Amino acid sequence: MAKNIKCLVLLVAISYMIESIQGHNEAEGGFHCDSGATAQIQVDYMPGIITLDGKSQDWNNILGHSFPLRPALDPDEDKEYTGGKMTVKALHDGHNIFFLLEVPGEYRYVQGMEMSCPSVALMFQVGGNATYHNMGACKETVDSCTSKSCGGHEVDIMHFSIGTAIPGRLYGANIIDNTNGTGGDRFGHLVDLYAWNPHCRYLDGMGPQGNGNGANFSARNDWHGAWWHDLIDNSFVQFCFKIFRSSGECKPICINW
Repeated sequence: MAKNIKCLVLLVAISYMIESIQGHNEAEGGFHCDSGATAQIQVDYMPGIITLDGKSQDWNNILGHSFPLRPALDPDEDKEYTGGKMTVKALHDGHNIFFLLEVPGEYRYVQGMEMSCPSVALMFQVGGNATYHNMGACKETVDSCTSKSCGGHEVDIMHFSIGTAIPGRLYGANIIDNTNGTGGDRFGHLVDLYAWNPHCRYLDGMGPQGNGNGANFSARNDWHGAWWHDLIDNSFVQFCFKIFRSSGECKPICINW
């Protein structure tokens, strides 16, 4: 199958190079992560050229798009990350969709310490009423959100926090967590989640009981990924994340953390 897929990248924020976020305070009138014609990425059919090793050399001939990095909860221009923009590239092979995310920044990695390492995520709209801002924007609380009360606000999320992930190794889907019917990754924390809002966010296969939620042993993690930093090669100072999803349909995405 060879077809072009368009993905929409709307908002970018990372946790390791931006100053601490003080809370859920937003600008007057609220912030909106809306689609825009200038933010579209063409995802071309290019089979057999990508190796998931965290390095970016096999992406050199793929057109990328750069986006400013701003805190997710207070995305004002004056708080924009000054080290440079994130570059996003994408392609597909007819079955899998691949993403490359590159971020300039100093090498900050302490194995086993999640808070001392970067993380990155992709968020896909699933429900027809879901918004990119507020992870689906269901108004229910953590005690009342279910697939019934928040139906239509579903978003699908890939989150990669590299504190336990060794550079260059492949993480994400694995036989142990998939056999247990969850979107978890006990080895490298490249996990597959769903959410209705930031407080109602769960691993695939987990969540509140009732109305079709709770344990679901048919769930699985569909993502794989690896990371690298150019300083390891004594090259440029830049993080590189390479991730792909199998058997997935490409939908509008919002990069967040």
